[in-house]
Amino acid sequence: MTLIRFKASQEQDADLSVTYDAVVVGSGAAGGMAAHVLTSQGMKVLLLEAGKKIPIEQELRSMQWPYDHPRRGEAPPGYHAIRFNEYNVRKPPYAKGSAFKHVFSYVGGWGGSDYVKNILVDEKDHPYTGTKYAWVRARLLGGKTNIWGRLALRLSDYDFKGKTHDGYGEDWPISYSDLEPYYDKVDLYLGISGHKENLPHLPDSLFQRPNKLTAPEVKLRKSLATMGRTLTPYRAGVTTDGVKNKYRSKCFGRGACGRRPGGCDIHAAFDSPTGLIYPAMDTGNLTLRTNSIAHEVLVDPNSGKARGISFVDAVNHKTYEAKAKVVILAASTLESARLLLLSKSRQYPNGIGNSSGHVGHNFCEHVMGPGVTGLVKEMVGAPPTLDDGKPGGFYVPRFRNLQDKQPGFIRGYGFEGGSGFSIFPDSAWDTPGFGGQFKKSVREHAGAFINMGGFGEVLARYENYMDLDPETKDAWGIPVLRFHYEFGDNEKKMCEDMANAGKEMFEAAGIELVGVDKNILTEGWSIHELGTARMGNDPKTSVLNQIQQSHDVKNLLVVDGSSHVSASCQNPTWTIMALAWRSCEHLADEFKRGNV
Repeated sequence: MTLIRFKASQEQDADLSVTYDAVVVGSGAAGGMAAHVLTSQGMKVLLLEAGKKIPIEQELRSMQWPYDHPRRGEAPPGYHAIRFNEYNVRKPPYAKGSAFKHVFSYVGGWGGSDYVKNILVDEKDHPYTGTKYAWVRARLLGGKTNIWGRLALRLSDYDFKGKTHDGYGEDWPISYSDLEPYYDKVDLYLGISGHKENLPHLPDSLFQRPNKLTAPEVKLRKSLATMGRTLTPYRAGVTTDGVKNKYRSKCFGRGACGRRPGGCDIHAAFDSPTGLIYPAMDTGNLTLRTNSIAHEVLVDPNSGKARGISFVDAVNHKTYEAKAKVVILAASTLESARLLLLSKSRQYPNGIGNSSGHVGHNFCEHVMGPGVTGLVKEMVGAPPTLDDGKPGGFYVPRFRNLQDKQPGFIRGYGFEGGSGFSIFPDSAWDTPGFGGQFKKSVREHAGAFINMGGFGEVLARYENYMDLDPETKDAWGIPVLRFHYEFGDNEKKMCEDMANAGKEMFEAAGIELVGVDKNILTEGWSIHELGTARMGNDPKTSVLNQIQQSHDVKNLLVVDGSSHVSASCQNPTWTIMALAWRSCEHLADEFKRGNV
């Protein structure tokens, strides 16, 4: 059931005989933002999405009780989600030789996997090779914004100027002041909930009403304040006060907000289709073509400029060309790098935009795994509260290597966490017993647990990269990516500190430790892929300039996470959209002046 009713803008038949002002590849956070900004400036845009458009409200069904769904939300027989041990013991491609008909990334193994079986890609059709890597992909209109975790954070000059701060890597060619106005634009247009904290290393947004912390979270917040650390309500890319957009509704704490049992089918949480693409289509300037798998940026043999995109229809497997004056890649960090490398020509024998040799390199993300679980004893037996409708719990921003210098590693990490009563108390799995006493114990303890896990910065290193596999191809005959990537000593030392710091914080707050997890999750688990086509001032060591424009090809932009110089430890979606807004606004101005 959904309480929002609208008729989404209808997909138009793409006229491939015309030359569009711009063609955008990818419809997620970056591609949707590019479409929004360019069409609002009057440019005629063709948006290509590799996947299909699905009735997302029917897929997510956040008001449906698990017992009303076949198999209580589990996927049908023949569907298999890759497990943690499979990622670490086996080598990619993980679906090769599998007896299961359909294979998905680990996200498909969460409770309620039936809700995402049409969102995640089938690994049998989309293989990759090389080193172990948990690659989560969603090929459909809106991409992973349909199921994202919603934590919407800004970067600061501790991130943009990391080299200046600690001497490692490269500074970004921009500062916080360059991006601040565009963060503001994203906040106001899409909505974000949160609470101001006035932290220099985690700038505040233009917040709407925050979600209320639970009693255990308030207890931990008060304790952390005495340690000079901060616990803040989850900064969610969710509109709690509403925005001027007929395709969206404000959050009112309904149903199972977490991604396990469902998702936000009233579109209070940002997703690219309702937040950006449908309004862009209403301008009359956007044409959308789904099931369009881009495999090459086409080049004018005389000028060397990009002239469009060659793509394969996902359904009929035929190849088509889309012509445009400007080409914008927003296919996601790894897919955009793949597309650049695939686009070889006489002018660009190593792939378009790759004169520096840095495409695919400097890959970075976030490392996860270490965390703590605790029990707040005074909450045992407390009356239940309604916490399922919250789009998140809390966030503890980075506190390492700011003013001090932590021995053993550079940069930092933050914690995401939560507590409270939920539709199914996870603690039940570990509670001993059976029958009435078991049920009584589960009920009494359901709201007393609190947990948090770390997200740490993975350093951008040239030797962490991906290239094209010379032999393996996907279901459409396109060469796949091959990973050469692993966490280093800095990440491992950081993870040791995560576990120790989490334990220290819970103990200081008087929270009984139930468990301390020291394991590091497989590379890729964070779903925060960044780098591979980084921006910079030097064309010899970077791929893009500060407006995400190719150093080599002036009418080619890459506006997704590929451009990031470093990962920071903050979730990247809000920064990706702010950068895309800034770059596309500049592009539209230059286009009007005839400079493109």
